[in-house]
Amino acid sequence: MSSTKKLVLSVTTGALVAGGVVATMATGNAAAPDVVCPGSTVTLSGEAGPPAATSGNFPVGTKLKVTNLDNNQTTTVTVNGPSGSCVLLNNAAFEKVREPGKNLIRRARIERVGGGDAPAKAATPPAAAGGQQAAPAQGGQQAAPATGEVVCPGSTVTLSGEAGPPAATSGNFPVGTKLKVTNLDNNQTTTVTVNGPSGSCVLLNNAAFEKVREPGKNLIRRARIERVN
Repeated sequence: MSSTKKLVLSVTTGALVAGGVVATMATGNAAAPDVVCPGSTVTLSGEAGPPAATSGNFPVGTKLKVTNLDNNQTTTVTVNGPSGSCVLLNNAAFEKVREPGKNLIRRARIERVGGGDAPAKAATPPAAAGGQQAAPAQGGQQAAPATGEVVCPGSTVTLSGEAGPPAATSGNFPVGTKLKVTNLDNNQTTTVTVNGPSGSCVLLNNAAFEKVREPGKNLIRRARIERVN
């Protein structure tokens, strides 16, 4: 008795059955990765704990996959709180994707892989009144009143890890903009000029961050950002 080999092509599933062996085939209908925040940089918060992230674009519980395109290292993290960036990695998460000595990933791919709703289109919140007075700093110290246009209310300020004279990068303001950053927890202030793009309202380089940082912290959660030109 001669045996007959049957080939069955399933158009709906994209499976090729040959002699009892099933080989899957791409049909062009596979869901593409949900790549989000294109062009955003990824920075280090300096916070401890198991791998996690904060985000200004996605709610708590959202799972984000971050790939450093310069070394092809990847980590998947869950958002556990708000920040001023699309994704801000804590120490443990950043170690999985970092290049030695760098606190900033300029070439990153960020994908939403579960949880949370689609992000609202990022928008710069309305500026507060120029004379708005900040909440008291820790210990009862009152921060000086704002002298410029308060922008990006609620944004955190992070450290890029980049060298050079005091400067900042920004995803909200063009090169040449002067921004005044006040750390409301210690009332320290610095004024910097934007010299390039990033994924945050303001991202300070090493020299600028040193002027406003609290010891051991790479993140300012209570910041006032003013545009002064």
